[in-house]
Amino acid sequence: MALLDGPRLAPRSGAADALVVLLHGYGADGRDLIDIGAAFANLLPGAAFVAPHAPEPCAEEPVGRQWFPLTFRDPHELARGTQAAWPTLRAFLDSELTALRLPASRLALLGFSQGAMMALHAATAQGGARPAAVVGCSGLWAQLQNPPEAIDRPPPLLLVHGAQDELIPVSAMFASAQALAAAGAPVEWHMCPDLGHGIDEAGLFHAGAFLAEALGRRPRRASQE
Repeated sequence: MALLDGPRLAPRSGAADALVVLLHGYGADGRDLIDIGAAFANLLPGAAFVAPHAPEPCAEEPVGRQWFPLTFRDPHELARGTQAAWPTLRAFLDSELTALRLPASRLALLGFSQGAMMALHAATAQGGARPAAVVGCSGLWAQLQNPPEAIDRPPPLLLVHGAQDELIPVSAMFASAQALAAAGAPVEWHMCPDLGHGIDEAGLFHAGAFLAEALGRRPRRASQE
């Protein structure tokens, strides 16, 4: 099993009372998302942030990484890919929580694109401890083709998506939200009207406020600084 690592940001307060794991998309690496930790530092001053590099080199982007291969030819490859990558990610999450002496109830995940698929899998996979909250940006729930009838102890979920996403259409967010809700997950969504495949300031604001509320601190609604 591959051992994950990536850039980290220490808690602004100095002592970690929560862990936020940022999961990058296909062809990127942890450096692509770690600055989100700085954007959320005032909302979550006690949170440690880590953005692990995915375990495999990316076939399409030689300098980037992938959580699992993508061919876009097999409708079931997303479900199989997330399932195959999950043990490696789960071992990383367990290791990070142990190092910080934190329970899973103090863990939150934010994923982008393929990383969002992994984050949503962490929230819905059978067995194991659940994170406190999960944000999926510009992604989808990989179990859409064969969703479970019910999810055991699902955490609060937020889906954020650009209305102009040219890679994963916004309809995937609505389909994911509907399927997750049907399986019993408390799911919210936010659509960014002029956004393509990315994360904008409005999406970050909603994600930061959602994570701050889930991890126990009431966010300041007037500003994200």
